[in-house]
Amino acid sequence: MNLFPWKKTKEFLSEAEKQQLVEAIKHAEQRTSGEVRVFIESKCKYVNALDRALDIFEQLKMYDTAMRNATLVYLAVDDHQVAIYGDVGIHSKVSKEYWQVEVAKMLAHFRVNHLADGICQAINDLGEALHQHFPYQGPTDKNELPDEIVFGK
Repeated sequence: MNLFPWKKTKEFLSEAEKQQLVEAIKHAEQRTSGEVRVFIESKCKYVNALDRALDIFEQLKMYDTAMRNATLVYLAVDDHQVAIYGDVGIHSKVSKEYWQVEVAKMLAHFRVNHLADGICQAINDLGEALHQHFPYQGPTDKNELPDEIVFGK
């Protein structure tokens, strides 16, 4: 229930940018059995964004993929916090530095106010890493997780 109906909720992304991200997810997942999701909220409930990303990952049951190869791009826009979390399957294939480099790339885009472009770059890069380690499985492959962006508060 909205106690202040006259107060408009701040939108982080335009409708076109939201569609751009969903298309990037679909494109990234076309060449891999891996999964990519995006979760955006205004404030991080934790001090460490990676801890929050893990919490969201678990809430969304993203660990429930056959090869444990799901990834989550997490953003707390107002708190300027970003994290990328990969399940054990993909995490075991890439280095810890890989995740840090991807976050740094996103932050570089964010510094020049290109939120959607930064997220898309991360999605594309995750898609490449997933393709390298978990290639598309042909007719047996299925989309195990929804592609839409999840928005928190």
